[in-house]
Amino acid sequence: MELLLRSTRVVTPDGTGPAAVAVTGGRIEAVLPYATPPGGAARVEDFGDDVLLPGLVDTHVHVNDPGRSEWEGFPTATRAAAAGGITTLVDMPLNSLPPTTTVAHLRCKQAAARGRVHVDVGFWGGALPGNRGDLRPLHDAGVLGFKSFLSPSGVEEFPHLAPGDLDAVAPEVAGFGGLLIVHAEDPGRLAGAPQPGGPRYADFLASRPHDAERDAVTSLLAAVRRHGTRVHVLHVSSARVLPVLAGARAAGLPVSAETCPHFLTLTAEEVPDGATEFKCCPPIREAANRDALWSALATGTLDCVVSDHSPCTADLKVPDFARAWGGISSLQLGLPAVWTEARRRGHGPGDLARWMATAPAALAGLHTKGAIAPGRDADFAVLAPDETFTVEAAGLHHRNPVTAYAGRTLHGVVRSTWLRGRRIADHGTPLTEPTGRLLERA
Repeated sequence: MELLLRSTRVVTPDGTGPAAVAVTGGRIEAVLPYATPPGGAARVEDFGDDVLLPGLVDTHVHVNDPGRSEWEGFPTATRAAAAGGITTLVDMPLNSLPPTTTVAHLRCKQAAARGRVHVDVGFWGGALPGNRGDLRPLHDAGVLGFKSFLSPSGVEEFPHLAPGDLDAVAPEVAGFGGLLIVHAEDPGRLAGAPQPGGPRYADFLASRPHDAERDAVTSLLAAVRRHGTRVHVLHVSSARVLPVLAGARAAGLPVSAETCPHFLTLTAEEVPDGATEFKCCPPIREAANRDALWSALATGTLDCVVSDHSPCTADLKVPDFARAWGGISSLQLGLPAVWTEARRRGHGPGDLARWMATAPAALAGLHTKGAIAPGRDADFAVLAPDETFTVEAAGLHHRNPVTAYAGRTLHGVVRSTWLRGRRIADHGTPLTEPTGRLLERA
């Protein structure tokens, strides 16, 4: 034993309670009774009544590096992650140049990240029209799965899959046991909706109707039935998707789904006109819809809560919802944002660990991450659950000081973050030089 971490509230797969966690060589050696004395020269850290959570795993992060690193880069994104209790993130394949759609492009991405990350980082590949032949090589090179869009992505270099393209990609991914993660909005529904323009949030919301998500997920699940592909539905914002997902799961289809902190904590009714820091696709919807998403988390219809951190430079957030870049910058704030609403609804720290660490780690096949259990990496987030703070955008570590949470008072202060038994952030401040590793599919 090199390190012994104590808390009266340690969150493990068996529940939450007093315990001591023994760490050796960057791995969890044992979860022991609270009063267990340290062995030999082991160092002791006692967190009192603060909650010891597994380090969070965020499987939906747009780092944009290389190529658009003025939007975000690996150093700033991973500093923000560390400050917010995230010890592992998985980078999305688009918004960087080049996108991660070939092995050569993956190597370019890895070169941009190597030696510059404060937390562990894995990579999704991209599935595009015409790159079916690149998917197996990317899988063999270590990507954790493949991202695709069923509607336009917003960047020319990452086109969406038409129905015929999906029927080419899905059996290919199924053939090598891969995972397809999908932005599911129906392009026909989007084209037929009123087109947004100007500062009114209500106009933007009408342009991304609920049925666009429902119809796209229905089409996606039909492809799953045809081909047997394991799929994950990204950033579910509409409650109309939930019965479709529940039915698919009841039928035994290999499908999972996520939602995001902004869909669980923010509502359409409170978005000011012109406030395009709230713009994302799919959109933040009504309060009643938010309640349904919480119910789906409680019942297991939704598995994960991940950030979909999609930043840009401040000048791209013009006060016109048709022209502004769509994306919420929230990497550092996901844990307190979700906890603020979760505690109000009667959820506990064990729910946070399941939604924000265990389930995302399992989704991405990161079997040493996501739980405080023997053999796992000694990755931890220490949370003071009853303390509050007010969000100041200038104090966040992601590259551009834009966030929809500015001025909000949130519950839950991240006291410290630990990566493989080493404290990497303290009270919101990253402490060390970059020590994160680049992860590949096991």
